[in-house]
Amino acid sequence: MNWAALTGATPIIQAHAYAAFAAIALGAVQFALAKGTAPHRALGFGWVALMIVVAGSSMFIHTIRSFGPFSPIHGLSIFTLFSVPFAVLAARRGEIETHRRTMQSLYILALIVTGGFTLWPGRIMHKVVFGG
Repeated sequence: MNWAALTGATPIIQAHAYAAFAAIALGAVQFALAKGTAPHRALGFGWVALMIVVAGSSMFIHTIRSFGPFSPIHGLSIFTLFSVPFAVLAARRGEIETHRRTMQSLYILALIVTGGFTLWPGRIMHKVVFGG
């Protein structure tokens, strides 16, 4: 692992990456916890905060430019910024299936799939994982 590639990146990219790492780990813990419990809710609010940081910080990262300074990933970030509060409200309204489906989809799409794209050659996380 070549952490220098990340520690040498801009502060916004570092904050984005570290929040994403934490959200991936915390999300995995959430999947293992009993649902509806106080620990699930407390850790869930932490995960929500991390996802807001991940999606929000991505709006200031413009290393891929497809449409002016933006890329399709920014669209996923906007989707995430709307979906996270939607999922929280669904849980508060007792719409647990909607909450579960939305949170699982966010974990898979906004963290795992998008995270996979960071491993493409030329990207910072590719350098971290594969050297270079």
